Amino acid sequence: MSRTDDIFKPAISDKKIPILTLDHNWHKLFSQAHVTPEIETLEKQVNDLLKKQGKNTTEQKKVKVLKKKLMDEIMELAALYDETGKEAVQKKITERKRLVEECNEKMDELQDEALDLPRELNRVNTELMLKTMEACYQRLEENTTEIKEYEEWIKNIRIELKKNIIRKQEKEMDTYELYTYMHNIFGAEVINIFDMHYNPEQYAPKKNEVTKATDDKQDKNKNA
Repeated sequence: MSRTDDIFKPAISDKKIPILTLDHNWHKLFSQAHVTPEIETLEKQVNDLLKKQGKNTTEQKKVKVLKKKLMDEIMELAALYDETGKEAVQKKITERKRLVEECNEKMDELQDEALDLPRELNRVNTELMLKTMEACYQRLEENTTEIKEYEEWIKNIRIELKKNIIRKQEKEMDTYELYTYMHNIFGAEVINIFDMHYNPEQYAPKKNEVTKATDDKQDKNKNA
């Protein structure tokens, strides 16, 4: 038993399956899932069978109309049997009876076909359903794998981002403290030389950032 039969057949064994190619949602599925050559072939077979059903119904109606017309003509000819040439009338009646018989034979063929078509349509439509489920299931598995990969990437990025934020805050605090100590030791005139390249207020950490960075630094020193 194939994977498709094993996984999906039990799921649809007791379900009434709609004709998929007539369902707008089925067509929308394949903006998400890949259309395989098997699905394309089965889709065409389903559509061909639907056309056959429509043609069969139309043909049956035509044959019924023709048969009724022939029967009416036979009745009209029969009424003229004693009034005109019997041989000519009989010939026309015989011809129409032959055509009526052909109508009966054609109707039998169409009715037999009408019985077979739904069974064949159901079989092909069920196969199309199985292949559709297989294609969608495969796409779901691929999506799930990719989602897990993205989740792992996001998790790692968040960790790295958090680390870099802490590193940045530490560097800003170290730079600000370094400038402050230099300013206190060497005085403003000497330090002004560096002001062209460094703006102390730019790196001055906010109070909560200083506290957090200090705590993180102390924790790191304790664990060292």
